[in-house]
Amino acid sequence: MTASAEKYTRQTLLDVQPLTPHLFSLRTTRDAGFRFRAGQFARLGVTKADGSVVWRAYSMVSSPFDEHLDFYSIVVPGGEFTSELSRLRAGDELLIDRQAFGYLTLDRFVDGRDLWLLATGTGIAPFLSILQDFEAWERFESIKLVYSVREARELAYQELIAGLEQRDYLAEFAGKLQFIPLVTREAHPGALQGRITTLIENGELEAAAGLALTPEHSRVMLCGNPQMIDDTRQVLKARDLQLALTRRPGQVAIENYW
Repeated sequence: MTASAEKYTRQTLLDVQPLTPHLFSLRTTRDAGFRFRAGQFARLGVTKADGSVVWRAYSMVSSPFDEHLDFYSIVVPGGEFTSELSRLRAGDELLIDRQAFGYLTLDRFVDGRDLWLLATGTGIAPFLSILQDFEAWERFESIKLVYSVREARELAYQELIAGLEQRDYLAEFAGKLQFIPLVTREAHPGALQGRITTLIENGELEAAAGLALTPEHSRVMLCGNPQMIDDTRQVLKARDLQLALTRRPGQVAIENYW
């Protein structure tokens, strides 16, 4: 089968950056025909020593308009895919599916004033893509990026987040974005301490945001570990914020990141 007839393209790894002993970012070349909406994910394949290919899904960190593709990964101890992936170096080959997938995109919402992006760990990836795109800034009056990690050193992409409103194409929206870091296992200056669900229930998250979570105005996107998503959905449901479905407009969109 020729490369053009395959369901994937062969891309070159441009850069690998370890962020902590268990977290790393990677950048690859991008096939000219690969298209995606901010918030979607791609299937990445690595070839093992025996010639077999292991596939996993990763959300794009990069903007839909970048010439490269950025991804963010955790090293799973003993994990078949991430063990192989973390050993790759610049110049190595990575396989990427020709089609993007996923529904954690802004077209899940038909209206709304305030956009809340709630992430744990590497689940911040699709939100960074969304925030590098123009649509979120144009559609919503305020954007709250809530990023929960266990330890402060896991707060990745701080420079990217801080520089968003300095970009020429986003400068007119300066003041719309508020970044709210959460650290669960240690106290850290400038960060709230506690789980997302706890901080919603006790009112600390809304107090820090200076904004209430309401069905009328709030549109909430969740990405991270499945337990966080399930628990947060229940907390939001108790406030009458419902999951957005194809045939039923709602206030909450989710992506289970692993």
